[in-house]
Amino acid sequence: MRTAYSVETVRTAERALMARLPDGALMQRAAAGLAAACADLLGRVYGRRVVLLVGSGDNGGDTLYAGARLARRGAGVTAVLLAPDHTHPGGLAALRRTGGRVVRLGEDSGEHSGENTAARSAAAGELIDRADLVVDGIVGIGGKGGLRADAAPLAERAARSGAAVVAVDLPSGVEADSGEVRGAAVRADLTVTFGTHKPGLLVDPAREYAGTVRLVDIGLGAELPAEPELEALQHADVAALLPLPAAESDKYRRGVVGIAAGSARYPGAAVLAVSGALRGGAGAVRYVGPAGQAVVARFPETLVSDQGPHRAGRVQAWVVGPGAGDDAATVAEVLDADVPVLIDADGLRLADRDAVRARSAPTLMTPHAGEAAALLGVAREEVEGARLSSVRELAARYRATVLLKGSTTLVADPDGGPVRVNPTGTPWLATAGSGDVLSGLAGSLLAAGLSTRDAGSVAAYLHGLAGRYAADGAPLGAHDVAEAVPEAWRDVRD
Repeated sequence: MRTAYSVETVRTAERALMARLPDGALMQRAAAGLAAACADLLGRVYGRRVVLLVGSGDNGGDTLYAGARLARRGAGVTAVLLAPDHTHPGGLAALRRTGGRVVRLGEDSGEHSGENTAARSAAAGELIDRADLVVDGIVGIGGKGGLRADAAPLAERAARSGAAVVAVDLPSGVEADSGEVRGAAVRADLTVTFGTHKPGLLVDPAREYAGTVRLVDIGLGAELPAEPELEALQHADVAALLPLPAAESDKYRRGVVGIAAGSARYPGAAVLAVSGALRGGAGAVRYVGPAGQAVVARFPETLVSDQGPHRAGRVQAWVVGPGAGDDAATVAEVLDADVPVLIDADGLRLADRDAVRARSAPTLMTPHAGEAAALLGVAREEVEGARLSSVRELAARYRATVLLKGSTTLVADPDGGPVRVNPTGTPWLATAGSGDVLSGLAGSLLAAGLSTRDAGSVAAYLHGLAGRYAADGAPLGAHDVAEAVPEAWRDVRD
């Protein structure tokens, strides 16, 4: 499992570790890992042109020491100092001893300071244009807001150049704890982060700026608390959670999931939700709604009822809402059930919010950004720009586990704890009906006995993998995703 910790937690752990190490040892560990990652990216170091964008503090120090290591291996290294009077002195001295060059920007005074700054900025831009590698050491993990006016043009120049861009610990301009991007920011091909992941490296929109992330172990592990801010499941974690039938299992012991979905206008939503549910580990699927004929035609193993949720027969979990249209009565009837309930799509709009909060059995809500915005009473852009705080707020406000769908799917519990972020998926999953498959899959896992948090996390993981397999670089339909779930399941188990 990958974990991510807040800036405050990381800094506390670093202080505890540094108290037991020789002065500067932690920075040298980080610089060594950064230099190795840069060398791997370059392939051949000797004769390569490297530009360091150096801000103040320890982040700049890591960058300068790494640059010195690359210079010793024959690279031509130039450091562009954005805060010359606050540059890390030891790192700067190390770079100069190895023959590295220095260009100073900013903090000039005098009659011609503006002209000097403009000329140096132009010179720095030309260096970037000729570079093979640009290392972003402008701002550390404590940065807030976008890049300053003097740094933004350099980041833009690096993005347009043919150089590879490596961010130190976190791309400058993105916010480490929230994953928000509030202005100009560096777009990296590779981010080399130290000790542990930071939340912004796992959550969009910041994740999009990080490129590939490489974690360098600097010895922080023993200093970090057991509970992180974020966690991302990996194959072994998901495999341990998958429900498997025992020798004495029958379809009822494995769990029965109820699907209340579809309408005369949207019968396909019912079919797709059932398709996901049949592949989710439960022993049987009961369908309630007006699309029974379409469901049985596609999946004759489904148990179909037209008597409403209360008369459908015993279930261990319900899914309600996909394609439900305006059927608020069915949504209310499902919410009244004393079993776990997953609410999706139209169900999120139709559900009485007080009824959701008042439920004693577990509840899993699965909105996309637009639905989440409506539930919170904010603009969609606000949710998309602050996904982590939005999912936490939704979970707390509705006293439910919330799965916020998107390029990085997040799962948050109402009582706090680590937010789960899903690392699988593909942009091709942005297709009609894909969410209906996810709902059925998650509902089936609920019926099989998983908690709302685990069911949502495992369903998102399998759904994302299935999307990758089904797409294989080409467009797909939601039914293709459902059909690829068994392949994803086997891949995780193997």
